[in-house]
Amino acid sequence: MEIDVKVIPRASRSEVVGSMGDGALKVRVAAVPEKGKANEELRQLLARHFGIPVRDVEVVAGATSTRKRVRIGRAV
Repeated sequence: MEIDVKVIPRASRSEVVGSMGDGALKVRVAAVPEKGKANEELRQLLARHFGIPVRDVEVVAGATSTRKRVRIGRAV
């Protein structure tokens, strides 16, 4: 499954906030958006949220943007 995510970096804490009006998942991450740190924290947060291993969460589009497309689960 793939989902759209709106990421807010440099938050006071990392958390899944809810959904946006356009259906994207809104997520805050405490990490800074440098050298992939925010993307890695996003992967770890979503893995915990969905109860799956981090290896099964992949940013497939928007790696340098606040709007991302994330694959949840293993690619077939």
